[in-house]
Amino acid sequence: MSKHISSLLLWLTLSACAAAQDKRPNIILIMADDMGFSDIGCYGGEVQTPNLDKLAQNGLRLKQFYNSARCCPSRAALLTGLYPHQAGIGHMTNDPEDSTAFNYGVLAYQGDINNQSVTIAEVLKSAGYQTLMTGKWHLGYHDPSRWPLQRGFDKYYGILAGASNYFHPTGERGLTLMNKRVEPEGDDFYITDAFTNYAIKFINENKSAQQKRPFFLYLAYTSPHWPLNALQADVNKYRNKYKAGWSVLRKARFDRMKQMGIIDDNLELSSADGLDWDRLSPEKKDEMDHRMALYAAQIDRMDQNIGKLIATLEANGDLENTLIMFVADNGACAEGGQLGGGSKELLGTREGYFLSYGQSWANVSNTPFRRYKHWVHEGGMSSPLIIHWPSKMAATVKGRLTDQYGFFQDIMATCVEAAKATYPKKFKEHMIVPMQGTSLLPLVSGKDKPVHLHPIFWEHEGNAAVRIGDLKLVKAYDPQQSNKWELYDLNKDRSELHDLAASRPGLVKELSQKYDSWAKKVGVMPYDEVLRIRKNKTRK
Repeated sequence: MSKHISSLLLWLTLSACAAAQDKRPNIILIMADDMGFSDIGCYGGEVQTPNLDKLAQNGLRLKQFYNSARCCPSRAALLTGLYPHQAGIGHMTNDPEDSTAFNYGVLAYQGDINNQSVTIAEVLKSAGYQTLMTGKWHLGYHDPSRWPLQRGFDKYYGILAGASNYFHPTGERGLTLMNKRVEPEGDDFYITDAFTNYAIKFINENKSAQQKRPFFLYLAYTSPHWPLNALQADVNKYRNKYKAGWSVLRKARFDRMKQMGIIDDNLELSSADGLDWDRLSPEKKDEMDHRMALYAAQIDRMDQNIGKLIATLEANGDLENTLIMFVADNGACAEGGQLGGGSKELLGTREGYFLSYGQSWANVSNTPFRRYKHWVHEGGMSSPLIIHWPSKMAATVKGRLTDQYGFFQDIMATCVEAAKATYPKKFKEHMIVPMQGTSLLPLVSGKDKPVHLHPIFWEHEGNAAVRIGDLKLVKAYDPQQSNKWELYDLNKDRSELHDLAASRPGLVKELSQKYDSWAKKVGVMPYDEVLRIRKNKTRK
């Protein structure tokens, strides 16, 4: 045997041994799209989500966890561990139909993910992980250097844009496999199923003895983002179950959430923000029941697919040492008006693009909170967080809820610690902004102590907030009003009903100054300026 062959065999043996001895966890990050805080069963909803419920029963749930209030800013915060402005997405990313719509000519608002950030995939790939993604990207469309494979993922299947039809995603809002456009496969194509099938395919391709390494999977569903496209068998479970109306359903969720401990007994239900159900015609009630049934079916189907993924992990012997985290990218979506957008004639068909369920139902999805996607009141940015890691989760934690709060930026820090990876100061010749989050793993190990001892911040479309401890300063942008700060004690009033600003002006001043310093640091532009630039670009 030649010396060269002997050396090669030795290298292969050592590589195989190293892979076999790698005890670091697989990491799976699952995200729902436009789903409200109370929609899934383990957070008080009536939608059937037995697989997520089982993860919750054997894992940890956070009662107070925050996204960034909108699709792509949340994805930027989640994947980079930075504030969205630091990652280049201070407003939104660019749509397939317009390459410059959200590029405002400054670094914080360049409209796609920038080079001063690294993704979880880039960090974990550098640490020896297989990095896999299926689903919605929405972090850069027109420049391929911003696509998943160019930002750290080894394999990718999904949509680069923000939304598509579930049954036939084609054209500019179609599918991408690796870096190539592909067509939907088969007559029974459904995008939620396809995302899961490719996720399982990628995981199984990682199984061979010589290739096996821990993997990071980011599974970004579009469910239940509009359009309301669902499979009829799933819709049938919910049709006619919502004819009691949104007020009745909202109160039922509120009571159930208290019984489950998701919200505290002293919490008040915010004011109803929907139309009067009893004044709707029978035909309109039936239509609104149908819209909500479609929305529920989309969540149900997502949960079924999460069950398929878990079954794969169990079959491969990987579930015990896999860290799974489930989140949602923003609060429920009120887009489309009180009664939803899109023609009712398209409901239950495989057609349609903008078909939504409307503000009256979104008010139910966000029980018990105020406002919606876009805003940074609790209804706009409260996300479920389920953490499941059987081999590392303390017995005292399993099935429990915690009052400790965190935000999307903590996911990067959690993954870095779990993977024993190193977050870089410099990557591909670019200086990298330090990560802004804190690891959540102490909560998993049973240390129920505050995650954040310093303020955390939000800004989107002029809606702004800062939280430290139980205190939250928040304002909603309104060009017709003075945009005054509101102050709430979330320990007593997480529904944000009792504004303390007038009685504690010194605290308002102190926290608003902290917000102003942060906004200057990360490059927040006044939203009036954002609107002015956008208006001028539109004229051109």
